[in-house]
Amino acid sequence: MPPPVFRFAPSPNGYLHLGHAYSALLNADLARQAGGRLLLRIEDIDATRCRPEYEAAIYEDLRWLGMAWETPVRRQSEHFASYRAALDRLAAKGLIYPSFESRAEIARMVAERDANTPWPRDPDGASLYPGTAKRLSARERETLMASGAPYALRLDMAAALASAGDLDWTEEGAGPSGETGRVAAQPEAWGDVILARKDTPASYHLAVVLDDALQGVTDVVRGQDLFWATSVHRLLQRLLDLPAPRYRHHALLRDAAGAKLSKSTRATGLRELRVEGVTPGEVRRRIGL
Repeated sequence: MPPPVFRFAPSPNGYLHLGHAYSALLNADLARQAGGRLLLRIEDIDATRCRPEYEAAIYEDLRWLGMAWETPVRRQSEHFASYRAALDRLAAKGLIYPSFESRAEIARMVAERDANTPWPRDPDGASLYPGTAKRLSARERETLMASGAPYALRLDMAAALASAGDLDWTEEGAGPSGETGRVAAQPEAWGDVILARKDTPASYHLAVVLDDALQGVTDVVRGQDLFWATSVHRLLQRLLDLPAPRYRHHALLRDAAGAKLSKSTRATGLRELRVEGVTPGEVRRRIGL
């Protein structure tokens, strides 16, 4: 039996903080304990936010923590053709469609409906897409796309569920409410999710399942904030005939106010801790490893 394959997959859109250190070191520890392999993947699809200096800092911070990984490192920006091919497969099955509304237009449509009956929201709290673009004819869609209008490619969730059937996954960690073992997937809770945009070749959902499959990842270890997103990932794996890895979702590190550590809130970076004289051993103690 081949050894298990783990991966750490950061985005170079900011500097790594203690939350990243926890996930990275946990993956490294589990890979070592299982006699497995550890991969590093750079998730740099978002060209507007990802920067070379952040990518360089990722390598520097991880080496400082004492980590080693297999090379070459997979960079998503070098594999756009793989994502396009997957979208073409889904399109051939009639499972994706373009939507042309702006975020402001969608918010306005939802607000109008929400005034009468509470509009459903996804597990992250965002309003579900109303599905209005599905009523456009093929000619109308082609005309809009040919005009250069911005668009998003969405998964037709109802059609996808009819094709996929029931889904679940093996959870070796725990969900936000303690879910573990065999967990029933609920992709319908996300509505018609975006799989790509005109200027972005793949969403996180699409890219992550393809990358994990193409890299032979057997064990996905990541934060609990992505627990219910696994429902969408399992659906895409079924639709694209991809293997399902084992999943282990871990608790998130939080600040004094109870919010998860995040780049967007400028959580203290590993590089700052290093300048302060904090050692890799102290980092491990701080994060509970």
